[in-house]
Amino acid sequence: MLPDRGMSVALTIPAPPPSQGRDEDNNPLLDSVNDAGKEDVLITDMDGEASTSTKTAPCESKYHIDAVKCFGVDLSPDNVAVAMVYFVQGGLGLARLAVNFYLKDDLHLDPAETAVISGFSALPWLIKPLYGFISDSVPLFGYRRRSYLILSGLLGAFSWSLMATYVDSKYDAAICILLGSLSVAFSDVVVDSMVVERARGESQSMSGSLQSLCWGSSAIGGIVSSYFSGSLVDAYGVRYVFGITALLPLITSAVAVLVKEQPVHLASGQHLSSASLDFLESSKQNITQLWDAVKQPNVLLPTLFIFLWQATPHSDSAMFYFTTNKLSFTPEFLGRVKLVTSVASLLGVGLYNGFLKNVQLRKIFLVTTVIGSALGMTQVFLVMGFNRKFGISDEWFAIGDSLILTVLAQASFMPVLVLAARLCPEGMEATLFATLMSISNGGSVLGGLIGAGLTQLFGVTRDRFDNLASLIVLCNLSSLLPLPLLGLLPRDNDDANEESEDIEMKSN
Repeated sequence: MLPDRGMSVALTIPAPPPSQGRDEDNNPLLDSVNDAGKEDVLITDMDGEASTSTKTAPCESKYHIDAVKCFGVDLSPDNVAVAMVYFVQGGLGLARLAVNFYLKDDLHLDPAETAVISGFSALPWLIKPLYGFISDSVPLFGYRRRSYLILSGLLGAFSWSLMATYVDSKYDAAICILLGSLSVAFSDVVVDSMVVERARGESQSMSGSLQSLCWGSSAIGGIVSSYFSGSLVDAYGVRYVFGITALLPLITSAVAVLVKEQPVHLASGQHLSSASLDFLESSKQNITQLWDAVKQPNVLLPTLFIFLWQATPHSDSAMFYFTTNKLSFTPEFLGRVKLVTSVASLLGVGLYNGFLKNVQLRKIFLVTTVIGSALGMTQVFLVMGFNRKFGISDEWFAIGDSLILTVLAQASFMPVLVLAARLCPEGMEATLFATLMSISNGGSVLGGLIGAGLTQLFGVTRDRFDNLASLIVLCNLSSLLPLPLLGLLPRDNDDANEESEDIEMKSN
């Protein structure tokens, strides 16, 4: 279950995650995706000309003392660029509600069709290791990072501009949302690799500070976008929101010029075609090494559990249609709910770090899954109107329900990341971690598609919700199906290292 699966009133169109909806695939405390990029470690110190004058020395010292810091990290141009990219990825959640309402009200799609488009748009997140191979192995215009950040930003701006002006069919919308998702996924891999290079050789404290800067920037962007997402749709319409969203990726392209990166020059006599052949050969070797690591039983069996645990169906799209068409929840109110769930996800991370990080993974999966399945049934109360019999309005019940379920879902998702990090063998940390997260994302996409099929099977449409309660019950009970496979997970030891904690925080 992804952290947002428990929300009772909102459908998630993948973007980040940010989390997801921020992605969780690469980590600053892990090695880079491919050794080809190791030679181009980004320079983070402020290089200045050495001066022999005694008059300039005090100024230099004063500069370092007065350097502006955030989360303990100097705000050098490099670090500002990284923080802004993460902020943009969080801020792109601005369009999520707009996309939901556009598919429902403008294109008049049923819940099942909306769920299919949602799953289709998540496909770029399933092949993130490929982006790392490309960025590390194929310099573009002489740069491995800067050029790809610029192109990712331009691609995102182009896709959302089309949504704001041209798109008028479900197929066009699916393609544009897919391109926007590709833009975010690729830029996420690139900026993560930059942080990996920056953290290599740094102390644990500095690595944690870098992590906090990245995660904090994304969280701020997500909370700000949550606050305005619904009110802007209410006041100006979805096309206007798409137009504003198109400006955000341009920030990524603009700050890319701040990235300090030594240009990569092809060796004498080497052409782009030969570089491409080297990339293909390197990719073959990496895929072979990756498969050798994944096929080991101690990695393959837990990975199978993660995939199946994520692949259980959910009824998010049907609930979104019910709350907007039946209960008449406005975009502004749903934006407030989204803000509450954004804060709730932080509480879920705090719950895990404060009380659950030293508990055995098997116990966490068992307890959170059972409790989550039981609490998920409270959505039936909203559908059947039982809450009103107790004097609780639909709005307050929806907010409370979303708050509790999101905290629990976020806390239950943390062990997935810890498990994935612990499965990675030395020397392939980042590549295998990204692969495991891609497999996890694939399970979530499959769960969404199964949910779409069940929605269609139960006859739930944009204005018929007779069988919605039965759909909710079935989806919640299905989340218990992977529990007999808990034996596939490795037995825990009592060490909860700080590296895993950093991975958990970033993945939010």
